Amino acid sequence: MIPFNKPYLTGNEIDYINEAVKSGKISGNGIFTKKCHLLFQEYFGFKKCLLTTSCTDALEMAAILCDIKPGDEVIVPSYTFVSTANAFVLRGAKIVFADSRPDHPGIDESKIEALITPRTKAIVPVHYAGVACDMDVIMDIANRYNLFVVEDAAQAINSFYKGKPLGSIGHFGCFSFHETKNIQCGEGGMLVINDDRFLKRSEIIWEKGTNRAEFFRGDVNRYGWVDIGSSFLPSEITAAFLYAQLEKLDEIQSIRKKIWDKYFVELQILRGNGINLPSLPDYATNNAHMFYLVCYDTNQRAKIIKLFNENGILSVFHYLSLHKSPYFINKHDGRDLSESDRYSDCLLRLPFYNELNLNDRFIVSILTKAF
Repeated sequence: MIPFNKPYLTGNEIDYINEAVKSGKISGNGIFTKKCHLLFQEYFGFKKCLLTTSCTDALEMAAILCDIKPGDEVIVPSYTFVSTANAFVLRGAKIVFADSRPDHPGIDESKIEALITPRTKAIVPVHYAGVACDMDVIMDIANRYNLFVVEDAAQAINSFYKGKPLGSIGHFGCFSFHETKNIQCGEGGMLVINDDRFLKRSEIIWEKGTNRAEFFRGDVNRYGWVDIGSSFLPSEITAAFLYAQLEKLDEIQSIRKKIWDKYFVELQILRGNGINLPSLPDYATNNAHMFYLVCYDTNQRAKIIKLFNENGILSVFHYLSLHKSPYFINKHDGRDLSESDRYSDCLLRLPFYNELNLNDRFIVSILTKAF
């Protein structure tokens, strides 16, 4: 069986976990947490980083920092994972879903401004497959209407928009280190804070609403409950695993890009059979997070999945439009989000992981045989 995903190990994960255990501190915000923060800040120029137990936690922290209150409206693409919307729903927000682009599953930037009302508080672009949304357009809208921008960069580590790292452009950036991501630690995430106004408060929310981080730095002589917050930071065991991955970031990315390029070249033959390959705007880079096809219709996708299964290959589709989900369908305003629905019905993700061997052309030959 060729799996859809297989977590990649660099070889140092267990050694660093042992080192963390022997240090005598395995709760959060220890040696390896600080190493991860420093590496991200130096490598990508992020202003402030806070590791979290998931990207979901990072999004929930961002919602608190945006001071989302009941009745506030937040613009979110319908074609995304539930956490993108749920983080703001938990604060009482009304979610206003936006459609996807015709050429890419990311949010259609040209549709955002029409969705803004006096109650709009934030825009949450999702950099689908690690490919940047047009952030100049989004930031211009946000600046003119005084809105927050929270970049859902769950899939976008080491990807750039006009030379700027994704996650560094909006007020906040949220990353995932789930085992399906390029850099992973099983479950993990990170919040990037790009606005000086939120540097201090973000740390308090991260530490359960206390100023404990200041206390351990020696900035205050005692700590207490000063704000709302939760237990968002991961253990040192998780941070140690993640650091082993981060050390090999360039090597991991090099391998993934070769696999992505191989898929892209070998599958050009499918373009005349109703299949669309991934599209990359000229302002974006490709971090090789996934390789997907957009089929002609649901039936074509189902036939490909069936053929793959018969040959021991696992391929999967992706999100179902959130505006049609059981939780939200009665809350949606009735607008037709046809592109989001098209990706829900037609997008298919192919197996993608560092140890995948495309040189034997088995996956490609099975796929091309269908046509």
